[in-house]
Amino acid sequence: MDLSEGARAMTGELRGELRVNEPMSRHTSWRAGGAADRAFVPADLDDLRAFLRTLPVDEPVWMVGLGSNLLVRDGGLRGTVIFTHGVLNRIRLERTADAGGEIYAEAGVASPKVARYAALHRLSGAEFLAGIPGTVGGALAMNAGCFGGETWDIVAGVRTVDRAGTLHERTPQHYVIDYRTVTLRSHEVSPVRPAGEGAMDLEEWFIAAWFRLRRGDAAASRRMIKELLARRIATQPLDQPNAGSVFRNPRGDYAARLIEACGLKGRAVGGAQISDKHANFIVNLGRARAADIEALIALAERAVKERFGIALEREVRIVGER
Repeated sequence: MDLSEGARAMTGELRGELRVNEPMSRHTSWRAGGAADRAFVPADLDDLRAFLRTLPVDEPVWMVGLGSNLLVRDGGLRGTVIFTHGVLNRIRLERTADAGGEIYAEAGVASPKVARYAALHRLSGAEFLAGIPGTVGGALAMNAGCFGGETWDIVAGVRTVDRAGTLHERTPQHYVIDYRTVTLRSHEVSPVRPAGEGAMDLEEWFIAAWFRLRRGDAAASRRMIKELLARRIATQPLDQPNAGSVFRNPRGDYAARLIEACGLKGRAVGGAQISDKHANFIVNLGRARAADIEALIALAERAVKERFGIALEREVRIVGER
């Protein structure tokens, strides 16, 4: 019995929806790429845990939120994708005190919602999350940041789930945290197959976080969020499908400056273009293939390396078959 047949046989126990050959262009912000062999939309966390237990031990698993830093190649994605956005969506206020409080948010909650929720409850420090277009799970996995803030600066603790469906609670001390990278320390769990968005190098997936915030002024937080969003609109091509910043900023410099200095701003391949508004963004002009986007990524890497001797590091994940 193959995986799809086995999963269908479990429908009496599983309450979510299993899909076969699911187009990933519907689930990534680039709106490009091939199909996933299988995709599962769990009903809730318990359903997700039960589904993970049905999978073969060697089955590749990919957790996907809004797909805002993900490129799936045109040949598609082997294994099973699990969608968290709109499913792991609980958010609540916890552990309040005069000095501040903590917000608990599950992995499928959009990062801007956390910023707005914090402002509503007069908590400060999460405003920068309004500028991150993904979910809490993705923000945790890559230590997403913008406008001077980084996700793990405000993380008090996280919940994860492993392939056996077992839940874990961890603190920042369990991880090696750096610029746009988060790695579970190797002594915490044995390394196994790499996984996708919302996951670490070791096979556990983020399912929630506690964000520790200080007491603030709701009106001031709302003003800051409004200002940050205005800056995004003014400087980023938000009217075209994109995946945010393609490359990490090299230490002491900006990827966009380097790419623009190579004369690549506005360069197009097929239906994709290095944005003429922000050179660290690649946009889908309408009918881009994943191969078009990947070709521009490779072009920017080569040009910057040849001219400046700097190896750009990708912020986006590229997965799947060509």
